[in-house]
Amino acid sequence: MGIAHNRIRLDGLTPPPPMEMVDTVTVKDARKLLKVAQVEMVKAKLRETRKSCITFSEFIGICDEHCSDQDQAVEIAKMLDNSAAVIVLGDVVFLRPEQVAKAIQGLLPVPGAKAHESVRREFEVMEKKKSAIDKKADTMVRRELWGGLGFMMVQTMAFMRLTFWELSWDVMEPICFYLTSMYCMAGYTFFLRTSKEPSFEGFYQVRFSSKQKHLMKLHNFDIEKYNQLRAACSPTTMPPKFDPSIALPFDNSSIHQ
Repeated sequence: MGIAHNRIRLDGLTPPPPMEMVDTVTVKDARKLLKVAQVEMVKAKLRETRKSCITFSEFIGICDEHCSDQDQAVEIAKMLDNSAAVIVLGDVVFLRPEQVAKAIQGLLPVPGAKAHESVRREFEVMEKKKSAIDKKADTMVRRELWGGLGFMMVQTMAFMRLTFWELSWDVMEPICFYLTSMYCMAGYTFFLRTSKEPSFEGFYQVRFSSKQKHLMKLHNFDIEKYNQLRAACSPTTMPPKFDPSIALPFDNSSIHQ
Protein backbone atom coordinates (compact mmCIF):
# COMPACT_ATOMS: atom_id res chain seq x y z
CA MET A 1 0.00 0.00 0.00
CA GLY A 2 3.05 2.26 -0.20
CA ILE A 3 3.40 2.69 3.55
CA ALA A 4 7.04 1.62 3.48
CA HIS A 5 7.84 4.38 1.00
CA ASN A 6 6.52 7.07 3.38
CA ARG A 7 8.51 5.97 6.40
CA ILE A 8 11.44 8.01 7.61
CA ARG A 9 14.62 6.01 7.33
CA LEU A 10 16.41 6.48 10.65
CA ASP A 11 19.06 3.91 9.98
CA GLY A 12 20.89 6.33 7.74
CA LEU A 13 21.09 9.06 10.42
CA THR A 14 24.25 9.21 12.49
CA PRO A 15 24.55 10.93 15.87
CA PRO A 16 26.63 14.11 15.98
CA PRO A 17 30.22 13.67 17.00
CA PRO A 18 30.78 14.21 20.73
CA MET A 19 32.13 17.62 21.65
CA GLU A 20 35.54 17.61 23.11
CA MET A 21 35.68 19.04 26.64
CA VAL A 22 38.20 21.79 26.84
CA ASP A 23 39.89 22.28 30.15
CA THR A 24 39.59 26.05 30.68
CA VAL A 25 40.75 26.16 34.32
CA THR A 26 44.43 26.94 34.31
CA VAL A 27 46.84 26.83 37.21
CA LYS A 28 46.73 30.62 37.40
CA ASP A 29 42.94 30.61 37.66
CA ALA A 30 43.05 27.92 40.33
CA ARG A 31 45.46 29.98 42.41
CA LYS A 32 43.23 33.01 41.99
CA LEU A 33 40.16 31.11 43.15
CA LEU A 34 42.08 29.71 46.10
CA LYS A 35 43.23 33.17 47.10
CA VAL A 36 39.65 34.50 46.91
CA ALA A 37 38.46 31.63 49.09
CA GLN A 38 41.20 32.39 51.63
CA VAL A 39 40.26 36.07 51.70
CA GLU A 40 36.60 35.24 52.30
CA MET A 41 37.50 32.85 55.12
CA VAL A 42 39.64 35.52 56.76
CA LYS A 43 36.78 38.04 56.41
CA ALA A 44 34.37 35.60 58.02
CA LYS A 45 36.82 35.08 60.89
CA LEU A 46 37.19 38.83 61.38
CA ARG A 47 33.40 39.30 61.41
CA GLU A 48 33.15 36.80 64.24
CA THR A 49 35.53 38.94 66.30
CA ARG A 50 33.63 41.18 68.70
CA LYS A 51 36.47 43.68 68.91
CA SER A 52 36.49 46.78 66.76
CA CYS A 53 40.29 46.83 66.53
CA ILE A 54 43.15 44.41 67.09
CA THR A 55 46.93 44.54 66.89
CA PHE A 56 48.72 43.90 63.63
CA SER A 57 50.31 40.72 64.98
CA GLU A 58 46.87 39.35 65.88
CA PHE A 59 45.65 40.27 62.42
CA ILE A 60 48.54 38.40 60.77
CA GLY A 61 47.84 35.45 63.05
CA ILE A 62 44.22 35.28 61.86
CA CYS A 63 45.36 35.45 58.24
CA ASP A 64 47.99 32.76 58.89
CA GLU A 65 45.30 30.33 60.09
CA HIS A 66 43.95 30.09 56.53
CA CYS A 67 47.26 30.33 54.64
CA SER A 68 50.05 27.89 53.97
CA ASP A 69 52.94 30.16 54.97
CA GLN A 70 53.74 33.53 56.52
CA ASP A 71 54.34 35.27 53.19
CA GLN A 72 50.91 34.31 51.93
CA ALA A 73 49.36 35.59 55.19
CA VAL A 74 51.08 38.96 54.71
CA GLU A 75 49.81 39.07 51.11
CA ILE A 76 46.23 38.37 52.24
CA ALA A 77 46.56 41.10 54.89
CA LYS A 78 47.69 43.60 52.23
CA MET A 79 44.76 42.64 50.01
CA LEU A 80 42.29 43.26 52.83
CA ASP A 81 43.91 46.61 53.60
CA ASN A 82 43.91 47.71 49.95
CA SER A 83 40.25 46.69 49.49
CA ALA A 84 39.25 48.72 52.59
CA ALA A 85 37.89 45.60 54.28
CA VAL A 86 40.09 46.64 57.22
CA ILE A 87 42.11 49.76 58.02
CA VAL A 88 45.73 49.27 59.07
CA LEU A 89 47.21 52.23 60.93
CA GLY A 90 50.62 51.39 62.31
CA ASP A 91 50.28 48.51 64.77
CA VAL A 92 46.48 48.86 65.01
CA VAL A 93 44.03 47.20 62.65
CA PHE A 94 40.46 48.53 62.61
CA LEU A 95 37.98 45.78 61.77
CA ARG A 96 34.99 48.12 61.33
CA PRO A 97 35.98 50.66 58.64
CA GLU A 98 32.46 52.12 58.51
CA GLN A 99 32.74 53.21 62.16
CA VAL A 100 36.04 54.95 61.46
CA ALA A 101 34.52 56.67 58.42
CA LYS A 102 31.57 57.94 60.48
CA ALA A 103 33.89 59.27 63.17
CA ILE A 104 35.99 61.12 60.59
CA GLN A 105 32.89 62.54 58.91
CA GLY A 106 31.77 63.91 62.26
CA LEU A 107 35.05 65.81 62.60
CA LEU A 108 35.15 67.20 59.06
CA PRO A 109 33.12 70.31 58.20
CA VAL A 110 30.07 69.53 56.11
CA PRO A 111 29.95 71.46 52.78
CA GLY A 112 27.18 74.01 52.80
CA ALA A 113 26.63 73.80 56.56
CA LYS A 114 27.04 77.54 57.01
CA ALA A 115 24.62 78.28 54.20
CA HIS A 116 22.09 75.86 55.65
CA GLU A 117 22.47 77.45 59.07
CA SER A 118 21.79 80.92 57.65
CA VAL A 119 18.68 79.58 55.89
CA ARG A 120 17.48 78.03 59.15
CA ARG A 121 18.01 81.28 61.04
CA GLU A 122 16.09 83.20 58.38
CA PHE A 123 13.29 80.64 58.59
CA GLU A 124 13.14 80.98 62.38
CA VAL A 125 12.81 84.76 62.04
CA MET A 126 9.97 84.40 59.53
CA GLU A 127 8.34 81.71 61.69
CA LYS A 128 8.24 84.08 64.67
CA LYS A 129 6.84 86.85 62.48
CA LYS A 130 4.15 84.54 61.12
CA SER A 131 3.24 83.35 64.63
CA ALA A 132 2.76 86.97 65.69
CA ILE A 133 0.55 87.59 62.63
CA ASP A 134 -1.53 84.49 63.38
CA LYS A 135 -1.98 85.50 66.98
CA LYS A 136 -3.08 89.01 66.05
CA ALA A 137 -5.48 87.68 63.39
CA ASP A 138 -6.97 85.27 65.92
CA THR A 139 -7.51 88.09 68.40
CA MET A 140 -9.24 90.26 65.80
CA VAL A 141 -11.56 87.45 64.67
CA ARG A 142 -12.50 86.54 68.22
CA ARG A 143 -13.43 90.15 68.85
CA GLU A 144 -15.79 89.94 65.89
CA LEU A 145 -17.29 86.73 67.28
CA TRP A 146 -17.84 88.31 70.69
CA GLY A 147 -19.39 91.30 68.94
CA GLY A 148 -21.73 88.96 67.07
CA LEU A 149 -22.74 87.29 70.32
CA GLY A 150 -23.47 90.69 71.85
CA PHE A 151 -25.59 91.65 68.83
CA MET A 152 -27.63 88.43 69.10
CA MET A 153 -28.23 89.03 72.82
CA VAL A 154 -29.37 92.63 72.25
CA GLN A 155 -31.63 91.55 69.38
CA THR A 156 -33.21 88.78 71.46
CA MET A 157 -33.91 91.11 74.39
CA ALA A 158 -35.34 93.76 72.03
CA PHE A 159 -37.69 91.22 70.45
CA MET A 160 -38.77 90.02 73.88
CA ARG A 161 -39.68 93.57 74.88
CA LEU A 162 -41.52 94.20 71.61
CA THR A 163 -43.39 90.91 71.94
CA PHE A 164 -44.54 91.15 75.56
CA TRP A 165 -44.63 94.88 76.30
CA GLU A 166 -44.71 97.09 73.21
CA LEU A 167 -46.49 94.96 70.61
CA SER A 168 -48.10 91.52 70.52
CA TRP A 169 -47.11 88.08 69.24
CA ASP A 170 -49.45 88.48 66.29
CA VAL A 171 -47.33 91.41 65.11
CA MET A 172 -43.91 89.94 65.97
CA GLU A 173 -44.52 86.48 64.52
CA PRO A 174 -44.20 87.47 60.83
CA ILE A 175 -41.30 89.78 61.69
CA CYS A 176 -39.41 86.90 63.33
CA PHE A 177 -40.26 84.63 60.40
CA TYR A 178 -38.87 87.01 57.78
CA LEU A 179 -35.83 87.77 59.92
CA THR A 180 -35.11 84.04 60.23
CA SER A 181 -35.49 83.68 56.46
CA MET A 182 -32.98 86.49 55.99
CA TYR A 183 -30.50 84.67 58.24
CA CYS A 184 -30.98 81.50 56.16
CA MET A 185 -30.36 83.41 52.94
CA ALA A 186 -27.28 85.01 54.47
CA GLY A 187 -25.94 81.54 55.38
CA TYR A 188 -26.69 80.27 51.86
CA THR A 189 -24.86 83.26 50.36
CA PHE A 190 -21.93 82.62 52.71
CA PHE A 191 -21.67 79.06 51.42
CA LEU A 192 -21.85 80.13 47.77
CA ARG A 193 -19.06 82.66 48.18
CA THR A 194 -16.70 80.67 50.41
CA SER A 195 -17.63 76.99 49.73
CA LYS A 196 -17.58 76.45 53.49
CA GLU A 197 -20.28 75.25 55.81
CA PRO A 198 -22.29 78.17 57.23
CA SER A 199 -21.33 77.53 60.84
CA PHE A 200 -19.46 79.39 63.56
CA GLU A 201 -16.30 77.45 62.74
CA GLY A 202 -16.68 78.16 59.02
CA PHE A 203 -17.19 81.85 59.73
CA TYR A 204 -14.08 81.83 61.95
CA GLN A 205 -11.95 80.20 59.25
CA VAL A 206 -13.03 82.65 56.57
CA ARG A 207 -12.51 85.70 58.77
CA PHE A 208 -9.18 84.37 60.07
CA SER A 209 -7.91 83.82 56.53
CA SER A 210 -9.03 87.31 55.51
CA LYS A 211 -7.37 88.97 58.52
CA GLN A 212 -4.26 86.88 58.01
CA LYS A 213 -3.87 87.96 54.37
CA HIS A 214 -4.44 91.59 55.33
CA LEU A 215 -1.80 91.49 58.07
CA MET A 216 0.71 89.68 55.85
CA LYS A 217 0.27 92.34 53.19
CA LEU A 218 0.52 95.08 55.80
CA HIS A 219 3.79 93.69 57.23
CA ASN A 220 5.24 92.70 53.81
CA PHE A 221 5.36 89.03 54.76
CA ASP A 222 6.45 86.91 51.76
CA ILE A 223 4.48 83.68 52.11
CA GLU A 224 6.16 82.09 49.05
CA LYS A 225 9.60 82.64 50.53
CA TYR A 226 8.36 81.27 53.85
CA ASN A 227 7.21 78.06 52.14
CA GLN A 228 10.54 77.72 50.33
CA LEU A 229 12.52 78.14 53.56
CA ARG A 230 10.21 75.72 55.33
CA ALA A 231 10.84 73.06 52.67
CA ALA A 232 14.60 73.74 52.61
CA CYS A 233 14.99 73.35 56.37
CA SER A 234 13.18 70.06 56.64
CA PRO A 235 11.70 68.79 53.38
CA THR A 236 10.73 65.37 54.77
CA THR A 237 9.53 66.01 58.26
CA MET A 238 7.78 69.32 57.91
CA PRO A 239 3.99 69.44 57.53
CA PRO A 240 2.51 70.48 54.16
CA LYS A 241 3.12 74.01 52.92
CA PHE A 242 1.11 76.79 54.47
CA ASP A 243 -1.78 77.89 52.32
CA PRO A 244 -3.21 81.28 53.31
CA SER A 245 -6.57 80.28 51.85
CA ILE A 246 -6.91 77.56 54.51
CA ALA A 247 -7.35 78.99 57.97
CA LEU A 248 -6.60 77.31 61.26
CA PRO A 249 -9.37 75.42 63.08
CA PHE A 250 -11.48 77.24 65.61
CA ASP A 251 -9.73 75.71 68.62
CA ASN A 252 -6.35 77.39 68.23
CA SER A 253 -4.89 76.57 71.61
CA SER A 254 -1.37 76.80 70.18
CA ILE A 255 -1.84 80.49 69.40
CA HIS A 256 -2.53 81.37 73.02
CA GLN A 257 0.43 79.46 74.39
